[in-house]
This record gives sequence, structure tokens and C-alpha cells, in this order.
Amino acid sequence: MKPDDGHDFGEEYATAPLPAMKTVSGWRVALVVGCFTISLPTFLNGAEIALSIGLVGAVLAAIAAGTILAIGGSITSAVSVMTRLNTYLLVQRSFGIAGASLVNVVIAVIHFAWFGVNVSFFGQAMVSAADEGYGIEGSFALFVILGSIMMTVTTVFGFRLINKVALVTVPFLAAILIAIAVAATARNGVVFDPPEIPMEAMTFGIALSSLIGADMLTITAMPDLSRYTRTKVGAIWSMVVSFPVFAPIVMTTAALAALAMNESNIMALIVELGLGLPALLLLVISAWTINTLNLYSASLSLAATFPKIGRSVYVVIGGVIGCGFALLGIIEAFIPFLVLLGLLIPPIAAIYVIDSYTRFRNRDPAETITNIPAFHWRAVGTWLAAVAIALTAHYSGVSVTSVPALDATIGAALAYIVVLHMTKPVKKPVRAS
Repeated sequence: MKPDDGHDFGEEYATAPLPAMKTVSGWRVALVVGCFTISLPTFLNGAEIALSIGLVGAVLAAIAAGTILAIGGSITSAVSVMTRLNTYLLVQRSFGIAGASLVNVVIAVIHFAWFGVNVSFFGQAMVSAADEGYGIEGSFALFVILGSIMMTVTTVFGFRLINKVALVTVPFLAAILIAIAVAATARNGVVFDPPEIPMEAMTFGIALSSLIGADMLTITAMPDLSRYTRTKVGAIWSMVVSFPVFAPIVMTTAALAALAMNESNIMALIVELGLGLPALLLLVISAWTINTLNLYSASLSLAATFPKIGRSVYVVIGGVIGCGFALLGIIEAFIPFLVLLGLLIPPIAAIYVIDSYTRFRNRDPAETITNIPAFHWRAVGTWLAAVAIALTAHYSGVSVTSVPALDATIGAALAYIVVLHMTKPVKKPVRAS
């Protein structure tokens, strides 16, 4: 999901470079990124990875992922500070107006899929709450449908309030995750090894790729936030003190709890450990607030792409599609979904970063977003080819780095540099008169 911090970051100067007087210090961006790292999907990811590769492997994967995400975030943040352009404009000038529309549609669908993941958490929490509080066997599908309706309505009518609630709930969610880890290890001790028959077999590379994929949309969309950072050093520092710190902490708490209880479902863990209804209700609020942000971000992307349709229509469409993803069981295919994100999203960032240091180097950012053609085929073609090759290689079991997300990123970057070099206009020699 796209980061947003409740201060309308990303809405101002949506079609022009941000003025220097609007910039802030980097610690604010670091705080926002840290907040969005502490989430239910992150916990589930860490739990499933730990149950597949063990405690040490899970923690090492988290540290490696945090480092790689910090590097990626530093690069995209540096571009945004250099240009003061948001993600949409960076993508548009690289891919063309129609090419950027294609990218935006893909990003919107990913937001809808994340909606499906989080409303699944909501449904699980409500089922557990009904059983824990009233001894009633609730219907997951019914709760998902009702939750989707309520989340959609609140996104249309009460987004600003919900956005502020999202940041307030983060410290409480962090406290619950730590409490789960403490209670689980107090009951069964610290367990290092995964079960003999893991719930989902995976290699260290796949685990690392899923962790990277989970946050690649945030990294790609980081310019929406980091363009507000006053200096390039501040932008890089905000990445260094966020991803490498928060990701390993959440992963470690998830791994400790999952291995001690042999369970990755956070709702089941709360009930089993006797943490009660307040914890379950807080998880409901967390899933609710995150999903309003998902719908809001997706609606902004689609409204910028197809402005003749009102943004509220896209919110409703997103709620319906996201609900469908949940009912189809996206939560059961969570790790493959994250790996897929790691193949789809990184090439987009790689292309607009390379363009910023080549095609648009030493040019006025405002001038680079004028007279944009429908398609920049070099960028669109490289992205589509990189994704197709990465998908084929991954599902064929072929990998250069053993981490599919890195394969896709490096492959797209190298391919685009070669394409730019091969299609570079040749300057005609000036004849002496």
C-alpha cells in the first residue's frame, strides 16, 4: 500500500514539482515508514517464513530484506528530492501518458489485492471475537462482505479521520505483537527449528523475495513522501533508520510466536494465549484503517488515469474487487502473492530511477513533465519484457541470485540501460563552412 501520514502528503502539487518551502526534516518520513512496517501482513509473512526456514533463517532474511529495502528506498528518495516530483509524474515522464496509465491500473489492482488480504484478517478477527465473546460460530464470508462494505463507506465519507486513527493504533498494535511473542515463548520456550513438515516449503531466497515484495510498492511510491524531505542526506537517513530497524523487530516477534506455538494465524494465537477481546478488536481496527488507505491510494491512481469518473466510484469498485479476492482465498496464497509483487513492481522503479540519471539529468524537472507522448516504448517494452522473463524464470525454477525480486530488478535495470544505449540518437557532425 502507498504510504500516507495523515498530513495530506502526496495531494499537494500533484502535477508539478514541490516548492522547497514545503519541505520537512527526514525523521517524519522515517516515522511514517516505520508505522507501515508494523502491520498484520508483515506479522503473517514473518510467521509463515519462520515455520518454513526456522528462527535464525527468518531473522537473517528480515535483516537482509531491511537492508535491501533501505537501499532501494534511498535511491528512489534521492530521485524525488532531486526532482521534487511525485511517483505518478516520475512514472509518466518515463513511460508516457498512456504507458503510465497501464502502470497505474496494475498498481490499483495490487492495492485491491492488499485490501483482500487485510479484509481477510478482519474476517478472521471477527470470527474469533464472536466465538471468544459470545460462543457464536461466525461466518468468515459474511464478516468479509460486511467488513468490505463498512471499509468502503468509511473511505468515501471519513478518510481523513480514519487516516489519523491509523497512526494512533500503530503503537498499540506493536504492543500486541510483542505481547504475543512474550506469552508464546513463556509457555513453550524459544524454538529455533521449523516443524518437520512445514506449512509451506520455501528456500531462503523465496523468503527474502517475499519480504522484499511486500514492501516494493512502498519503495516505488516513496517519492510521494520523500519529495517533502528537505535534503538528500535526510531522505537517505530516513530509510536507514526505518526499514533495517522495524522489519527485523516485527519479523523476530512473529517468528518467536509462530515457532513456539506452531501457528501463523495471529487470531488463533491471541485466542490460544488468552489475550482476549480487546486485542482482537484492535486487530479489527488495524485492518479497517489500513484498508481505507488501500482504497484511497488506488482511487487516486485511477482518478488521475481516468479523470472523467469520480473517485468515489473507484473506491466502490475497489471494495468489491478486494472483497472478491478475500472470498477467493488470497490469504491462503499470501507468500506467492508477495513473490509476484517482487517481480511486477521493482522494474518500474528501476526504469524511472535510470531515466532520472540519464535522459532527464541536468534538466529542469518542470520542463521534463511537459509535452509527454502517449508511450515511451523503450520503458514500456522493457518493463513488460522484464516481468515476462522474470515470471517465466521463477516458475521454471531458474534464478541468478536465488532471489526472484532481485533477478527482476537487476535484469530490468541492465536491459533498460542497454536499450537506452542502443537507441541513443546519433549526433550528426557539424560541417565546417
